[in-house]
Amino acid sequence: MKIDSKNQGQNGKEYIINKFDNGEATVGIIGLGYVGLPLALTYASKKIKVLGFDINENIINKIRDGESYIHHIKSEIISKARINNILEPTSDISRVQEVDAIIICVPTPLKLHREPDLKYIKQTIKSISDYLRPYQVLSLESTTYPGTTEEIIQPYIDKKGFKIGEDFFLIYSPEREDPGNTSYNTSNIPKVLGGYTQNCSEVGFKLYSQIISKIVTLSSLRAAEMTKLLENIHRAVNIGLMNELKPLANKMNIDLYEVIRAASTKPFGFVPYYPGPGLGGHCIPIDPFYLTWKAREYGMDTRFIELAGQINASMPEYVVQKVSEALNNKKKSINGSNLIVLGLAYKKNVDDARESPSIELIKLLTNKGANVKFIDPYFEQFPDIRKYKLSIEKIELNQENLVKSDCLIVATDHDCFDYELIKNFSQLIIDTRGKYNTSDKIIRA
Repeated sequence: MKIDSKNQGQNGKEYIINKFDNGEATVGIIGLGYVGLPLALTYASKKIKVLGFDINENIINKIRDGESYIHHIKSEIISKARINNILEPTSDISRVQEVDAIIICVPTPLKLHREPDLKYIKQTIKSISDYLRPYQVLSLESTTYPGTTEEIIQPYIDKKGFKIGEDFFLIYSPEREDPGNTSYNTSNIPKVLGGYTQNCSEVGFKLYSQIISKIVTLSSLRAAEMTKLLENIHRAVNIGLMNELKPLANKMNIDLYEVIRAASTKPFGFVPYYPGPGLGGHCIPIDPFYLTWKAREYGMDTRFIELAGQINASMPEYVVQKVSEALNNKKKSINGSNLIVLGLAYKKNVDDARESPSIELIKLLTNKGANVKFIDPYFEQFPDIRKYKLSIEKIELNQENLVKSDCLIVATDHDCFDYELIKNFSQLIIDTRGKYNTSDKIIRA
């Protein structure tokens, strides 16, 4: 793709900044998932042309038809973005050459032994490398360890013969999406970014300031990469602390949720975190181990992070133990019992089961011989997750199903559940989310 002759006298930074200032820039977003799709819709809402790339043709077709496949994103928003083709979904990666900005929003999972799996980043940069052109800015948003952008992305740009900071611009700007959050969205969550050079940072600032109210510019790519990990490690460690205190508080006959609420009245120095059945989602259970892996390269052992990970990973087993004890007190065993797991999502009010502790709970319970069914209006069927070969029936939340069950486990506390109905007609409740006060038939876990 050729650069307009009238702009060839400008340097790269001025060229891109002018295109955004003049409303002529096109943004390309690679990966239309829980991060990429909201980002694409936010740009489209500002009348900025967006090419959305994804390898999943079902996703492309749904967006092309103005339909959402993510529960908390309304189809009307996509339909509006499709007017005049402001948002155009495509699987044709060669069209990367048409865009002025490339934003990569692909997953970064862990391998079996908790090693970073960067295959999606690697596949993406390899697939687009032939179509990169001068005067583009590339931003990586996928969560990863410090050094990834320079080690994985930069060599492809160098191989093209571009001079980063002059005729091509490279930044890292971690996603901060919180699906289901009604107070914060893409536009009002401050955006962190680091550039390879000062010019890169300035172009990145222009790219994101089109849609985001506050941009926080850091000194380097690595500082930005580390910032995202710190955010999620902070949460993982503090949730791990609460999960460690939960069994202790239980043995001491103390309501930990009451204690957390009381501590939260302190107007400084305390941030509330809550225990649960484990950690889920695509960030907190995974991202800390990107840093622990990278730390070993520097001869460092991040014991605090590892310990928090171990505690959080142990919570499904703890919940199963509480189920076993509660059933035993009623002269029943897990083997042969009819159990309901309430909620499959990793957190309330979303339709995302990635790394959900609910799934691990179901696996553990079925392995012990329980007849498990689930209730979750956000899922039509049990999700197909590779490491879990399970076929679990979905049932409705009603009096009949509650009465027939030996025990119900509150694993995800969606706001839409009728908790009074559950309380009135369940024979036994294991509450992992602090929805109820304890009683003869309600056990905290």
